[in-house]
Amino acid sequence: MFKKALVGAVVLGAAIVAATFTMAAQGPPAGGGKGGDGKGKGGGKGGDAKAAPLVQPQTVTKIKDNFYVVAGAGGNVGVRVTNQGLIVVDSKNLGDPFYAGLIEAIRTFSVQPIKHVIITHHHQDHSGNIAKFEAAGAQVIAHDNLKKNLATYAPAQGKVADPNQTYATTYTVSLGGAEARVYYYGKAHTSGDSFVYFPDLKIVMTGDSAVGIAPNIDFPFGGSGVEWVKTIDQVLKLDFDTAVPGHSANDKLTMTKADVQAFRDKMNTLVTRATAAVKAGTPKDKLLETVKTDDIGWNITGPQWNVPARLDPFYEELQKNAK
Repeated sequence: MFKKALVGAVVLGAAIVAATFTMAAQGPPAGGGKGGDGKGKGGGKGGDAKAAPLVQPQTVTKIKDNFYVVAGAGGNVGVRVTNQGLIVVDSKNLGDPFYAGLIEAIRTFSVQPIKHVIITHHHQDHSGNIAKFEAAGAQVIAHDNLKKNLATYAPAQGKVADPNQTYATTYTVSLGGAEARVYYYGKAHTSGDSFVYFPDLKIVMTGDSAVGIAPNIDFPFGGSGVEWVKTIDQVLKLDFDTAVPGHSANDKLTMTKADVQAFRDKMNTLVTRATAAVKAGTPKDKLLETVKTDDIGWNITGPQWNVPARLDPFYEELQKNAK
């Protein structure tokens, strides 16, 4: 049972009104390096276009002793509290109001300095405030491929700074008697997805590679539907009972291990059915409408899927998978 650390919203600094980022929570719908990336728990539609301004509150929920999640105004942010400082996972939408709101939210439960920030992937609703945290003296950690992706990533919100610490396979942060183990298991949502595991709490943060909403494969930045299943198989080997997704279902902030397994199984069902359709000769322009997904609750006919930059590489990898 979660305990609310705050009732309702933490107001972002002084009456924050920011442009809504209308892209679904996990990346641009089209090719190239542009696109918005998220707007909190549920995500949205569209591409680079900005909708009418909305106030974007950030709310704090205590998940377990010394672990909090700040939701809203971008991807979920996890905060591990220790007596020597804080380990933060992800950084909200790019921009001063979002950074100020996040810091304000964090200060409602801890005054410890933020020592380490781990970024799960390059989309700006997770990576946006790298520069702010680095300027404040934090070590910002991300996978090598995240840094490579940032070289060509150009969201409408602005340029995202590089992390000041990268890793290839694993990286461990030790602080105040706590550990955060950072793992790269391969391609999934992007080519640079990190999973952050807190072994003493049995919590894993999954970024956008296991979410409470429908997935989005960012093929322009190295994502893979076929490899995604194998990546989650590795996550499921960890000893955890609570997962914090990058974006939650509207009624459920966290996921259980069974929820992550169910997400993996849905992804496997999608890939298996799509591979079978390609093998049966279904043409590319008929693939998405042919593959049955209503029973798993996912819609794959929208712009996150049905654009050449997404559909073409998906069809290509399914052809290889069908051999």
